[in-house]
Amino acid sequence: MPLTNIMGVFAQSPIKPLVEHINKVHQCCEGLIPFFEAVIEKDWSLVAELHRNISLAEKEADSLKAQARANLPAGLFMPVERTDMLELIGQQDRMANLAKDVSGPVTGRSLEIPAPMQTDFMAYVKRCIDAVTQAKKAVNELDELLETGFAGREADLVENMVRELDVIEDDTDHMQILLRGQLLKLESEMNPIDVMFLYKMMEQIGSIANRADSAGIRLEQMLSRS
Repeated sequence: MPLTNIMGVFAQSPIKPLVEHINKVHQCCEGLIPFFEAVIEKDWSLVAELHRNISLAEKEADSLKAQARANLPAGLFMPVERTDMLELIGQQDRMANLAKDVSGPVTGRSLEIPAPMQTDFMAYVKRCIDAVTQAKKAVNELDELLETGFAGREADLVENMVRELDVIEDDTDHMQILLRGQLLKLESEMNPIDVMFLYKMMEQIGSIANRADSAGIRLEQMLSRS
């Protein structure tokens, strides 16, 4: 292979598309915080606007995902397994998909959060987004990891970030259990269809944190194989 072609292979970092994608995914998921604040205020015109913003960010994340997959090298000089990269992109993408899946039905039904649950519910949403933020931080360290050969202090830093991600995800599990208990006590006073949607919505929000944790697990696997 000519030297210029070899240099071109090394010059194209496989990490950059992953970083661009997780940053857009984070923007999409983070939009759930003002979205649910507007839901609690029953500002349905703002809710609709924020849902459109989430949907737009999810669409942009889809475009970045397609670009990342199309441009991901398959040759000899990949510093990490291509399958690991593809799986990480997939986990990241599912976070954005879930954010849109959550905001859509809430907007369409003008679904209200019961007043006794609102404080704990917002804490739950924010903690789930903490997981996405932590995943974003870890993925954004991959360029530095590439430079250090996936070893040394940078690798230790990412491993610590992934461990913190486990803690956050565990927190969200406990918070969801608390919220389910609160909703159970209120069911008899509510529209049963709304109750069904609320349970599903809380599960989907928790799944965002689960997917962030899965992304962290994939990062650990990438480190162990490099």
